[in-house]
Amino acid sequence: MKLAEALGTHENRLWALCKQMGVQYAVAGLPQTKDGSKPWDFMNLLHMKTRYENFGFKVEVIESRPPANKIKLGLPGRDEEIAEIKELIINMGKLGIPVWCYDYMAEFNWFRTSTTTVTRGGALVSSYDHSLLTDAPYTENAPISEDALWTNLKYYLDAIVPVAEKAKVKLALHPDDPPITPIRGVSRIITSADALQQVVDLVPSEYSGITLCQGVLSCAGEDIPATVRRFAKQDKLFFVHFRDTKGTADKFEETFHDDGQTDMVATMRAYAEVGYDGPARPDHVPTMAGEGNDTPGYETLGRLYGVGYIKGLIESAYRK
Repeated sequence: MKLAEALGTHENRLWALCKQMGVQYAVAGLPQTKDGSKPWDFMNLLHMKTRYENFGFKVEVIESRPPANKIKLGLPGRDEEIAEIKELIINMGKLGIPVWCYDYMAEFNWFRTSTTTVTRGGALVSSYDHSLLTDAPYTENAPISEDALWTNLKYYLDAIVPVAEKAKVKLALHPDDPPITPIRGVSRIITSADALQQVVDLVPSEYSGITLCQGVLSCAGEDIPATVRRFAKQDKLFFVHFRDTKGTADKFEETFHDDGQTDMVATMRAYAEVGYDGPARPDHVPTMAGEGNDTPGYETLGRLYGVGYIKGLIESAYRK
């Protein structure tokens, strides 16, 4: 397993901390630009990649996307959005960046009802309570049906999968977070391991697979070690978010890596058993003592804890 961290696009303190912890791989975003150029232009991606390499990291994943809401909603302008995503994939291929983590959540990305839930020792985590949204207003484009989303997803994959095949870039679909439907009138369709399988089967390709986000699938009620084996057997396991939750899809909270409902030891053993050698990162972590909570789930101390915990599991499970 290639232990990685989400490190933004420019050097910061976390880069140094990760190198000190022995992390060798980076999950990158798309660089911000000031000259009006597109973040996914070849030169912008090249400069970002060389910044990482000069610091001693290898970029394994880009986990950021050009605008794609029109694609998901089937609105005018979706072909223009698809063209920009094709450009990103082509340039990733030219630069040897092997995995693109994308999502299919319309209108908004991962969603929580609280970012200040208190967990072990007073640390703060994000949480979700579906009952609090009973009277929440619909989004501007809602209602959005599941059937429409599936139809638009097929159109999207038909367009980008051949590009990914030619570029040799793996498309790693992240499940919907939270895995419940609908939210504010917006349906969510990638809410289970079976739904991820349906996407893999929709436009079959060795370059179309999944991001196994353990936290999402845990609160969806999935058996995580079994899910690892299911997708690894098909060579569809391209990227891992190694994290956990407590609860169910309609009410859950994030947790420390050792304090959730998943057997993390058995999970890591499953990765070792199937020979998974792709990238994985800690993902959402608690905000710990002495930290602000300006970026819930992505403050520093919880990441250090997560990296150390995962490194120990890897050493134990993968040792021959």
